[in-house]
Amino acid sequence: MKPKFSLVLVVSLLLSTPSYSAESTMPSTAPASVLKTLRRDHPRLLLTDAQLTDLKAAIERGDDALLAKCHRDVLRSADKCLRKEPLRRVLAGPRLLGVSRDCLNRVYALGLAYRLTGKEQYAARAVEDLLAVCAFEDWNPSHFLDTAEMSHAVGIGYDWLHSYMDAPTRAKVRDGLVRLGLKPGFEAYEGARFGWWRKSTHNWNQVCNGGLICGALAIAEDEPELCGRIVSEALASLPKAMASYAPDGGWIEGPGYWAYATNYAAYGLAALHSALGTDFGISNAAGFEKTGRFPLHLTGPTGLYFNFADVHENARRRTQPVLFWLAKRFDDPALAVAERAALEHHSADPRHLIWYVPAPDRQPGPLPHDAFFTGVQVACLRSAWSEDALFVAVKGGDNQANHAHLDLGSFEFDALGARWVRDLGSDDYNLPDYFGNSRKQNSKRWSYYRLGSLSHNIPLLDDENQNCLAKAKIVRFVADEDAALAVVDLSEAYAPKATRATRGLALRDGRTRLLVQDEFELAVPAEISWGMTTDAAVEVSGDTAVLKLGDKTLQAKILSPAGAKFEVVSAERQPPEKPNTGARRLIVRVRAEKGLTRLAVLLSPVRANRSLLPAPALKPLAKW
Repeated sequence: MKPKFSLVLVVSLLLSTPSYSAESTMPSTAPASVLKTLRRDHPRLLLTDAQLTDLKAAIERGDDALLAKCHRDVLRSADKCLRKEPLRRVLAGPRLLGVSRDCLNRVYALGLAYRLTGKEQYAARAVEDLLAVCAFEDWNPSHFLDTAEMSHAVGIGYDWLHSYMDAPTRAKVRDGLVRLGLKPGFEAYEGARFGWWRKSTHNWNQVCNGGLICGALAIAEDEPELCGRIVSEALASLPKAMASYAPDGGWIEGPGYWAYATNYAAYGLAALHSALGTDFGISNAAGFEKTGRFPLHLTGPTGLYFNFADVHENARRRTQPVLFWLAKRFDDPALAVAERAALEHHSADPRHLIWYVPAPDRQPGPLPHDAFFTGVQVACLRSAWSEDALFVAVKGGDNQANHAHLDLGSFEFDALGARWVRDLGSDDYNLPDYFGNSRKQNSKRWSYYRLGSLSHNIPLLDDENQNCLAKAKIVRFVADEDAALAVVDLSEAYAPKATRATRGLALRDGRTRLLVQDEFELAVPAEISWGMTTDAAVEVSGDTAVLKLGDKTLQAKILSPAGAKFEVVSAERQPPEKPNTGARRLIVRVRAEKGLTRLAVLLSPVRANRSLLPAPALKPLAKW
């Protein structure tokens, strides 16, 4: 039996959790009035002393083993911070971001350890770090994420350690926050070139606004005019990005940047609620209540994410404390259960304690096997929620989305506890023109192997990149007990050489194997090359390929066109691009004439003592 909280403690935790209602939209967001409900005492950001009292009581009871583990993990992290070198202003390429994040992680760990234990060594080291960054010449506002994350760090540190610092020390930290964080933030809202993000609809918006909100609310009683203006401007800007969660919680920048954006949305909204008693209704944005399920569905049985939009290579879901916050905010216990399961195997973050959710008395039902996020045009299909299940995810979307690659129609595939078809992920952000003009077909950005079409699990026409301005929609999605499928219209990606291009993926035959079928209506003759990237050892024999990862085996078989053969080519590259060591491409090349060409490949996991089923008869995608 898992230990449970007492009824009294559960009620206490619920009462200390901010409540949200339609009344949250009532307060004015004008600069002169936005701070009228400001709590005057410290700490007031994310974790008040009343909430801390409840948390400490829960820890001291000792009847929640996972909570005890989180507590140990946080204190261990704080002890490591005590031994770290002083923070210095060292840029990596054009970014100070690594230093800002280091400071943020130190402040949360050391600050929370001090508040939990009362040991002054933690507070003293945190203040040392705060004074160090507040003595920097700047926080690199030209790359404003750096400034925003540092403002977040210093704001939390100032608020949580307010009573520990003497008046002269508080003044130094406050002055640094104003001079290096909030004043550049004000300039950004006033139209400075580095403030372009205030109109954006992606992660920069949440990070910059969320970081500035935390910084401004920390010192609002001392700088009411400046802080009131910043909070007011952030409240006007933040909904632009929050609208991107509509209608069903998907995130166009993929699961990696989903975490970055959503964490900062939570920081900003939680800080508003704890300091002002309201988030002004921003958390009611359409789709936001569903977004916690997006990274869960996009995680394969291997633990690896469906990799798109500059997700790092072999990125896997670990812990995400924001799932606790979302579980509380939207009463979705499935999110908390998923995060608690992840915490069994990975270290806790301080934010896990801040937003901790105890085990529910009743386990929620399992998530659906299949999901279609219409806002971002991503579908995920699986045979079960088990480690050896089949899982495939496929994307349509927009080649102009922030961090997008030219990969419309790309898919990844897990089976037998291994990832057989994978994406290589992002390359080095410091490569020349990595973020160059994405709207130009000949942009330097699209010449990089990992960013253009050549490395992705998609078909190519004459080995050319997809149209960089193309969009693609999933036009059919079916989730039946025995089978599941998604069909993507890729016509824009291959125009004008193709007048129509469609890709279908189906888990067939009791969801035991994957069929990938492409159809091209060519306007001119062209070579169609079907390709997938894999880490497996591959042996090819005509229309059949056998892939091996350790003692696991997958068979790939060409079902159409007749006479087509597999070949294997290396996916490795030379510096300065990432080397892709050991990665290879399984390729099918077909010289096609004008008109319809169908290319179909069947991927079948090989299980001991089970014979492979006969190849299925093919049907046109229009009849799927």
